[in-house]
Amino acid sequence: QVQIVESGGGWTQPGGSLRLSCTASGISWSMNHMAWYREAPGKQREWVALFKTDGTILYSDSVKGRFTISRDNIKKSAWLEMNSLKPEDTARYYCNAPYGIVDDAKGLFKWGQGTPVTVSS
Repeated sequence: QVQIVESGGGWTQPGGSLRLSCTASGISWSMNHMAWYREAPGKQREWVALFKTDGTILYSDSVKGRFTISRDNIKKSAWLEMNSLKPEDTARYYCNAPYGIVDDAKGLFKWGQGTPVTVSS
């Protein structure tokens, strides 16, 4: 049974930093790309960072240069280091293996609860 758990979210002022964590049991980490997604109030879920099994890392334009994705297959974990946060980064953040192309923001596995991030002054 797959279980994804995200943590590390919270509140920070603009310009601040947060580090999100994701653990996923029941999946083969070495065989799956892993991505971070976010869903802001009233908006559709979007992808923000992708770490492929071959080591390729991609970021959406909105977070490039500010966010850093990492993963550890042995620890069955992934992280999202978020710096220079902006109010528009406010959203609930999720991790999952992408289903199809990452732009479609569909997850291969059942979504976890996500972790909320609020950026405001």
